[in-house]
Amino acid sequence: MKRVNVHDAKTNFSSLLAQLEADSERIVICRNGEPVADLVPHQCVNRTKPHSTLGRIKLGYDPVEPLAAEDWPEDAR
Repeated sequence: MKRVNVHDAKTNFSSLLAQLEADSERIVICRNGEPVADLVPHQCVNRTKPHSTLGRIKLGYDPVEPLAAEDWPEDAR
């Protein structure tokens, strides 16, 4: 884990990003020796994978089947 002060981080931001891409190691930005922020690599999340709980849900009907006229409430016909 690399530590840099705010002034160095501001001055060398592009090179810090390049280091982060190359090493994937966290960089801690400090002010007066105290940590203020963490510069961390981005982690992509696969949002196309369905949730495991949703795969266990079973429907007793076809949700895309059109409704017949008698299936609608009287006031909605």
